[in-house]
Amino acid sequence: MTVASKPINPSTGFTGRVQAIDKVDLLARIDGFLDKRQFQEGQEVNVGDLLFVIEQAPYQAQLDQKQAELQSAQAAQKNTAVQLQRAQQLVKTQNIPQATLDQRQAEDTMARAQILEAQAALEQARINFDYTEIKAPVSGRIGQSTFTVGSYVTPQSGTLATIVSQDPIYVTFPVAQRIVTDYRRQHPEPRATDAIAVKLQLADGSEYDHIGKIDFVDVEVDRGTDTVLVRAQFDNPSGVLVDGQFVNVALELGESQMALSIPQTAIQLDQAGAYVFVVNAESKAEMRRIKTQTGTGGESTVLEGLQEGDKIVVDGIQKVRPGQPVTATEVQPAIKS
Repeated sequence: MTVASKPINPSTGFTGRVQAIDKVDLLARIDGFLDKRQFQEGQEVNVGDLLFVIEQAPYQAQLDQKQAELQSAQAAQKNTAVQLQRAQQLVKTQNIPQATLDQRQAEDTMARAQILEAQAALEQARINFDYTEIKAPVSGRIGQSTFTVGSYVTPQSGTLATIVSQDPIYVTFPVAQRIVTDYRRQHPEPRATDAIAVKLQLADGSEYDHIGKIDFVDVEVDRGTDTVLVRAQFDNPSGVLVDGQFVNVALELGESQMALSIPQTAIQLDQAGAYVFVVNAESKAEMRRIKTQTGTGGESTVLEGLQEGDKIVVDGIQKVRPGQPVTATEVQPAIKS
């Protein structure tokens, strides 16, 4: 292919890690045998979806018992209220002493307290019964279940399964404090990072389809590396980005400039550095040392070593040797439909 200038956005590269916005470990909050599992491992779940059921019969029995105890306390308080009212009438006619009235008052107060105690116990029993159903607190993809149906689980059993949100998703990457300081000095306006386009290159060398935006810059500097953690948010509708994976991050910091750009597949490396094969005027392969800067979309920006119009080998490089005559075919640009 013929080397040509293209509009290139100045960019800086970093290594980033994908991080889910929401990641929740599901835990049992009561003791009991696991009765049901209501999902397929790896499936998408929504907020409120029922995932696990812990045996409900013992907790239903406790709930019924506490409901009966509340009714008993309420009935007892009705009796103490009647006795208190009667004592209030009798003390006016001096048919009973004041001490009896005081005792009836204390009994009624105690009965009312017992109602409150029974109500609290009933509420706790209701909470425990609700804990028999473990539902999704966030939407996302649920991982492997660590317990099978029939297992006895407790709050100390650990994670039953983990839900990881998929879309949108974060990518975090460390940036040298020097770069952060320089950028802030040049762009003191509020929310200056909104102008930065964040692009990703995946492990297979392809460029991620969506452009991200920085939404957080840490307030502390890592003392060991003198870097600041920066976070960008990306749309992830197809689930291409997975929590924990590594990606190459490119920050485009300014307006586009014309520069030489070549495919990264044309660049070879040896102990002396990077080079390409140029087809000279005599149709012979010539090794040319170059200096590059990693770009986006599988291309690199050439800083030194090539000129516009040079013809470089981009395919069949393994067959080429320095000084060897070559029969080259010009790469045809892809036709976009």
